[in-house]
Amino acid sequence: MEDAFARSIPEVLDFFGVNPTKGLSDAEVVQHARLYGNNVLPEDQRAPFWKLVLKQFDDLLVKILIAAALISFILALVNGETGLMAFLEPSVILMILAANAAVGVITESNAEKALEELRAYQADVATVLRNGCFSILPASELVPGDIVEVSVGCKIPADMRMIEMLSNQVRVDQAILTGESSSVEKELKITTTSNAVYQDKTNILFSGTVVVAGRARAVVVGVGPNTAMGSIRDSMLRTEDEATPLKKKLDEFGTFLAKVIAGICVLVWIVNIGHFRDPSHGGFLRGAIHYFKIAVALAVAAIPEGLPAVVTTCLALGTKRMARLNAIVRSLPSVETLGCTTVICSDKTGTLTTNMMSVAKVCVVESANRGPVISEYSVSGTTYAPEGIIFDSTGMQLDFPAELSCLLHMAMCSALCNESTLQYNPDKGNYEKIGESTEVALRVLAEKVGLPGFNSMPSALNMLTKHERASYCNHYWEEQFRKIHVLEFSRDRKMMSVLCSRNQMHILFSKGAPESIIPRCSTILCNSDGSIVPLTADIRAELDSRFNSFAGKETLRCLALALKWMPSVQQSLSFDDEKDLTFIGLVGMLDPPRDEVKNAMLSCMTAGIRVIVVTGDNKSTAESLCRKIGAFDQLIDFSEHSYTASEFEELAPLQQTIALQRMALFTRVEPSHKRILVEALQHQNEVVAMTGDGVNDAPALKKADIGIAMGSGTAVAKSASDMVLADDNFASIVAAVAEGRAIYNNTKQFIRYMISSNIGEVVCIFVAAVLGIPDTLAPVQLLWVNLVTDGLPATAIGFNKQDSDVMRAKPRKVNEAVVSGWLFFRYLVIGAYVGLATVAGFIWWFVYSDGGPKLPYTELMNFDSCPTRETTYPCSIFDDRHPSTVSMTVLVVVEMFNALNNLSENQSLLVIPPWSNMWLVASIIITMLLHILILYVHPLSILFSVTPLSLADWTVVLYLSLPVIVIDEVLKFFSRNPIGFRFRLWFRRSDLLPKKDLHEK
Repeated sequence: MEDAFARSIPEVLDFFGVNPTKGLSDAEVVQHARLYGNNVLPEDQRAPFWKLVLKQFDDLLVKILIAAALISFILALVNGETGLMAFLEPSVILMILAANAAVGVITESNAEKALEELRAYQADVATVLRNGCFSILPASELVPGDIVEVSVGCKIPADMRMIEMLSNQVRVDQAILTGESSSVEKELKITTTSNAVYQDKTNILFSGTVVVAGRARAVVVGVGPNTAMGSIRDSMLRTEDEATPLKKKLDEFGTFLAKVIAGICVLVWIVNIGHFRDPSHGGFLRGAIHYFKIAVALAVAAIPEGLPAVVTTCLALGTKRMARLNAIVRSLPSVETLGCTTVICSDKTGTLTTNMMSVAKVCVVESANRGPVISEYSVSGTTYAPEGIIFDSTGMQLDFPAELSCLLHMAMCSALCNESTLQYNPDKGNYEKIGESTEVALRVLAEKVGLPGFNSMPSALNMLTKHERASYCNHYWEEQFRKIHVLEFSRDRKMMSVLCSRNQMHILFSKGAPESIIPRCSTILCNSDGSIVPLTADIRAELDSRFNSFAGKETLRCLALALKWMPSVQQSLSFDDEKDLTFIGLVGMLDPPRDEVKNAMLSCMTAGIRVIVVTGDNKSTAESLCRKIGAFDQLIDFSEHSYTASEFEELAPLQQTIALQRMALFTRVEPSHKRILVEALQHQNEVVAMTGDGVNDAPALKKADIGIAMGSGTAVAKSASDMVLADDNFASIVAAVAEGRAIYNNTKQFIRYMISSNIGEVVCIFVAAVLGIPDTLAPVQLLWVNLVTDGLPATAIGFNKQDSDVMRAKPRKVNEAVVSGWLFFRYLVIGAYVGLATVAGFIWWFVYSDGGPKLPYTELMNFDSCPTRETTYPCSIFDDRHPSTVSMTVLVVVEMFNALNNLSENQSLLVIPPWSNMWLVASIIITMLLHILILYVHPLSILFSVTPLSLADWTVVLYLSLPVIVIDEVLKFFSRNPIGFRFRLWFRRSDLLPKKDLHEK
């Protein structure tokens, strides 16, 4: 029944055909279960394991690599090759792909945990009226129409319409669902609000929320997936995981690269059609197969096999650094997403605030001798921990607050006129509440005031264990006074009273709304000397003024405290006793903002990141908080920057677009609104980070580009998020964004390094094929270079230091190509040189080397016809391993110098020297040692078809490799200086990669 909140109680009962005094019969339970289903969130249909595995291979580059591996395997069989060498290349490729697939499967399996955690918020049991009697049943057996009784501490087992109140009031903490900082008072009357949100449905008890005050009966109107929790689950199921900007750019780059590779491979094969009939191949078909193998080798050279592994490693290194900043990353790609975040939608309760109501100010009458003198005291401490200091109006600390009469009696009243509990949880290491948050705030105030008559009181309290300290002063007053009778809070009186006795003296303590308490007072207690004087019109006016200031300008939640001495024979209370009270003081409390939030939000704005505060609280409370944290000081007023969910929905589409661009505050929202907000911002090409801690935040956390959960938040929020803030500190987001930007910059650097290296390998093979010279590099040598000698320096580039101005730059555009036109030109030049230098090393050995045959160049070009003609040299010279060893060594060394070029995109090595990243220096040394190892260790040299080099060979290798640094220094100079502006502008006209919207599907 979707509109139970708008129906009267008889209408709802008639709809389900239930008698409120007898409940459902067994037959009706069976019938309703068949009609409406059971009260269980259904199991989620997970993708089979084999589908998850296959999904990891649904990538064009991966498919090309698989094809290359299979073709290599088939060609080896066709040629009759056996042994390790025949299957080394396909085996290595498939092992890499299998490792990447395993990481992907594990990541996707973890993503389903949020839905499992949601079930933890379902109640286990319920007190149900069936067949005329109450019994305790498993909550899963509830059906719509069941009559359920709930009381303080109960977790609501299903969505229910209130039908009877068994106490003066019923209050429910529904923060996990709506984000409201205060508990909500429930009532029986119909909700008439149009487009009612959860906060407006005050006659509905929502599943998963907790009763904090009162007792009531209700009829079940929604079970399982048809509850508020069920709608959150459905929203999460409908949310598809968005690819990160880097992932999208890498996918686009992969598609582009695959097309280029396919074109070059076909071109190489076609260019050599004339050589298919060369006698050395033994026939046209064998010639075609030979050049097909070259094309496959070209594909292996062009595809950066190590790129996925290096990207993963770099992101993993970033997550370790972020963990030290208290930002725990659950999804590796989200590290990079932080770098281009443009909007942070921040939940208010528990994120910007502590979600712990605390007393911030106290107002008492100091003296009335020379006119009313009102004193205000401020109270430090923003959590439930009984740790805080009371300051007077001048900012001086009160050493013994309990020596002041009003503060002493305020502590008594707070401890006695109270039904909540404050306790220490050793498992979580913090103080927790049971009951109403405002009442717990009063208990904490009593602890901060302390006890009278003990000079050593402050230090004595600090010597207690945390468990004893939680309610030591409260327990003291509860032992000193005996509670005789309680008048519970009621909506019409808006107050609560308790009659207590101590040493034959009876005292009535009252607390409630100031507008109810102050008119019932006839006298006041003076703080300076404990005297009681009449409450005059002047004092009353001054108190009203302070109350209006607390509740209005400072938006504090106010309570007034009072007492009354009663006859010692009185054993009960009536409403008539609540008059002629003595006013003690006024208490102002709030859900306080975190101390570090202001600076963190200002840092976000400096970095070009807009912050939108999203909350279920009402508009005025949220606007007041935003003013307190000072994050929106640039706004004169909130008129065009603050919207409730209903106000936003009523706007025309064009006005909504404009509102989204200006919005700083979004209030009175429910879970669906948060998700809608994220989607709307994403449609404007914003990269959205969503912070939150409650169950209500889970769908939006899952939908956002990066979901950030609080460490103290619900398990559902954490499981749906990409990142968890261990310290619940909004400021940690700023540090994480800076780290994310640095990681992206380093990621771009090593991607460019690997691209230029692979371009060099492609140029090497292509040029060799066009010139008609022997293969310069064997496939196994290409794999060694791509996986080992490329991989270590590329990973070390991830350790490049963070730029000093990383948080002063605006977020990068989401459609910014990983490699733009100008940069691609730069790396084409570098790559071309790498390839030509590698070929040059090969030709040098045959033509000029003292250790080589010193052949004429024309003989090298006609090597394939050697067996059919007379030569002055043996044809076996073309099988010598020296020339390919020189080529491979030139390729390795030139790539090591190219790695140094990538310490910075545009800064010279004279400005950022190699030792600025010692990890890179170490990786180059290790790479060279590994290369020397395969050259000079006999079994390895045979495996990789290489041979030891002489000193003369190494000298030529260095001569051919070193110029790559000079070439890149010249290109960097053009990038830094206005001379090169025209070149860069021309190349920016069309980026290498196609530009697509970030969120297109």
